[in-house]
Formats: sequence, C-alpha cells, structure tokens
Amino acid sequence: MKPVIALIAVALFFASCRKDVSDAPAPLKAETTLNTPYGADPLQKMDIYLPAGRTAASTKVIIMIHGGGWTQGDKTDFTAYVDTLKKRLPGYAIFNINYRLATRTANFFPAQENDVKQALEFIFSKRNEYNISDKFVLLGASAGGHLALLHAYKYTSPVKIKAVVDFFGPTELVNMYNNPPNPLIPLLLIQVTGGNPTTHATIYQQSSPMSFVTSQSPPTIILHGGTDIVVAPSQSVLLKNQLQTLGVTHQYVYYSTEGHGWTGPNLVDSFEKITAFINANVN
Repeated sequence: MKPVIALIAVALFFASCRKDVSDAPAPLKAETTLNTPYGADPLQKMDIYLPAGRTAASTKVIIMIHGGGWTQGDKTDFTAYVDTLKKRLPGYAIFNINYRLATRTANFFPAQENDVKQALEFIFSKRNEYNISDKFVLLGASAGGHLALLHAYKYTSPVKIKAVVDFFGPTELVNMYNNPPNPLIPLLLIQVTGGNPTTHATIYQQSSPMSFVTSQSPPTIILHGGTDIVVAPSQSVLLKNQLQTLGVTHQYVYYSTEGHGWTGPNLVDSFEKITAFINANVN
C-alpha cells in the first residue's frame, strides 16, 4: 500500500503545480486610449499608451508636452514620435498631454504650468489602475520644454521627476524678453503673461525654470539648434551653466546648423542621445 500512497501523493503534487500555473494571471496586453480627460476643460486631455507586460513595480513613464508658444499646438504634434519612443524605450508607458492655450483674454500663465501639474497628479492617482510605477520622465519641445523644465525643477509633488528632456525650451523669461532672437518674442511673452517684466515681475520669475534650479534638480538633457530664431541658444546655455555650477547631472547637445526643430540624421542622433541619457539616469 505504501508505494500506491506515494504515487498518489506525487500525482496530487504535480496536479496542484499545474493548477497554480494555469491560475497565474496572464501578462497585461498593450493598450492605447486617446483623449482621456484629466480636467474639465476640453483641452485638458491626454493620449495614453500602456505597454504589454506592464507592472506597477517596473513600468516607467514618459510624459510628452507639445510646443507652440503656449498659444497653439496640440498633442498630435508629438504623435509621430510615440512609436520612436516605443522602439527605443520599450516597456515605458507614454502619456502625451494637451493643456490650455493662452489667448489675448484668457489662460495667461500659470494656466499651462497648472495643467501640467494637474495632468501628472491624475496619472499618479491612476498608477495602480494603469499598472505603472512612480518613475516619471518629462519630455517637451519649445514651450513644452519650458513646461517640462518648470515642473521638474519647481515641484516634487505628487512625485519627484526622475529626468527631464528639453528640446530648446525657454529657461529665463526676463532674459528672453530683454534679449529676443526676433522682435515678436516680447509681444508673445506679453500675451501669455499679461504684461512685461516690470509690470508682472512675479509671474516672470515664477514661470522661469532657472528660478528653481537646485543641486537636487533631476538629471536634464538639453538639445538646441545654433540658428534658432525663436528661442535663442543662450537660453539653454544659461541653464547648462547653472546645472554645471550646482553639480546637477546634465548633457547639452548643440547642433550648430539647426534651427527651431530639425529632422533627418540629427533627429535620429537626438533620440539616440536621449535614450542613452534616460537609460543611464532612470533606474
């Protein structure tokens, strides 16, 4: 009888093992959800790209912020680069956000700053539902670069940003007003702030990423073109120098012949450098 009992015990053991394996939850599939609202305004929406196999413990996050001088532009401007990020940083969840745009009568600064913060708070609050971690990276271009830098340096709530990618974003608005690369820039800054650096000194200071750089600021990669006539390269040099002085991990990528945005081999090079920087600094 003893051999029979032993055989039964072995059979039951393997049967229980098979049951445990079959009952294990299947890996999550990739999901895309467009135009998810994070606020009441029609522009407060985001596109969400969740990777397959994501987990709350390991899935990192990239939040994309479009440009357009704070007065125009749309998250669809960045849609073409979602696949680029998916291929280069597989496993990351990607959130591509819109925000309220300034007009001549409404949505002055800090509306856009507040929207970025609200969007991040929304994503953070949903992290268990989305099965994502609290390791957030910000990536923005032009006005979006400004907003990415501003949030990354100014706020540690709801989460401290792990790294920020800045494509030619404004960094110091008084300097930008006083040393414009073209005569339309002061008019744009008046439109989005409601005044000039004298009449609206506080908002210029509070809306400048340079005002909030500390030795604890997150790793930053800055990319700028040497012939940019919208945001002068000196804006990025100011930031680079301050990060260097304070010992903040950073990289400055300068393309001497490029303007306010670029394509081709230099764009490929940009994403190669961004990928390497993120992989080295977001753990």
